[in-house]
Amino acid sequence: MTWELKTDRPIYTQLVDQIKLRIISGIYAPGEKIPSVRDLAFEASVNPNTMQRALSELERDGLVFSQRTSGRFITEDEKMINEIKDSLAKEQILEFFEKMEKLGYNKKDTLTLMENTLKEMA
Repeated sequence: MTWELKTDRPIYTQLVDQIKLRIISGIYAPGEKIPSVRDLAFEASVNPNTMQRALSELERDGLVFSQRTSGRFITEDEKMINEIKDSLAKEQILEFFEKMEKLGYNKKDTLTLMENTLKEMA
C-alpha cells in the first residue's frame, strides 16, 4: 500500500488515517512490531517528527503501544480493531447514501440499484 498524502489536511492526520487503514486491513497484524519512526517516515517521504506525531496519536487511541526497548507494536485487541473497521465502513456507507441522494435516489432505489449491480457482477 503506497502512502497517498494530499494538501487538504494536516499530514499527520493523513498518516494516522493511513496507518489505521493498514491495521484494519491486516497489513499490520495484531501484536506485530511496526517499522521504526525513521523507516516509516522515509517510506512515506515525511519528516520523522511528523510520523512521530502520528504514532503518538495512535498510541493515545490505543491502536499502537510502545515497549521501551523493543519499539512499537499493534494492539492485540482485535475487538477494538473490528470496532474501528466497522465505524470506518459505516462512515463510507453514509457518505455513499448522501451522494446517491444528491443524484436523486432515495434509500430504497439505491438498495435496488445495488442489488441489481451485484447480480450483474456475478
